[in-house]
Amino acid sequence: MSNAGIWWILAGMVIALELVTGTFYLLMLASGLIAGALAATAGFPPVGQLLLSAAIGGGAVAAWHWHRRQGPAPIAAQANPDVHLDIGEVVRVAQWNADSTATVYFRGAQWTAVAAEPGESQLPGNFRIKEMLGNRLVVEKE
Repeated sequence: MSNAGIWWILAGMVIALELVTGTFYLLMLASGLIAGALAATAGFPPVGQLLLSAAIGGGAVAAWHWHRRQGPAPIAAQANPDVHLDIGEVVRVAQWNADSTATVYFRGAQWTAVAAEPGESQLPGNFRIKEMLGNRLVVEKE
């Protein structure tokens, strides 16, 4: 089997592995393997194929890693409205307890609510769900 054939088989295996795992970095490595296959087809010596493959694959991984670092930090799951659809909903607090908690009824169930800011006004009223910590609703004044 030719060098190009080996490179193509390796690239196909890495792409198949990426489809199973969903790791985008494997696609970057596969681009390096494809570059190695193209270098073999172009007649580069094995050392040149390996260097080109490493440069393209490693460079793609480094570039993707840098690109991801430039974006905003991911939102924690307990405060992410894509994870908890109740974030942003309004609940009515009838009264606050002495321990700075309140019992609220939301979606037909009884929940414990805590204020998002420790010194926040403990007056009854409408509050918006800011995040969910276990079975507690962290609320802020609407």
